[in-house]
Amino acid sequence: MNLSSIEALTILQKSTNKLEHRVLFLPEFEQDALQLDEKFKTIGNDLMVFIDVGLKLYHDLNLENDSIKLLKDLKIKNAKVYETVKFACRSLKGKGANSGIKIVYAHFEDEKRIELIEIYYKDDKENIDRKRILKYYN
Repeated sequence: MNLSSIEALTILQKSTNKLEHRVLFLPEFEQDALQLDEKFKTIGNDLMVFIDVGLKLYHDLNLENDSIKLLKDLKIKNAKVYETVKFACRSLKGKGANSGIKIVYAHFEDEKRIELIEIYYKDDKENIDRKRILKYYN
């Protein structure tokens, strides 16, 4: 189901539970986030909003709002790899959810686990790090 942001927030408000998945950060993800934090001071809080809202809507409530896409060309056993299409960063005023910040993560549905693999800014780096993904999940 595709939803507007307002519809998604209304549904989320009715759902009082936190994200049902365990969220883990790969060490490289933590390094990426620290580097972005030097440039964008709100990135930590923005990331927590993404985890609490974006991941919950998509994976717990099965609601699509066009902010996350499955990377179908990566054939990983036991997990699906996703990339954010939209990510709101308050440090990038005026851009809204089209901030250019991308997050790549693996979703292990049976285990209710999400592993954050990479976070980057499109102006600094053009594409996802496929070698990193394959290092951990192939």
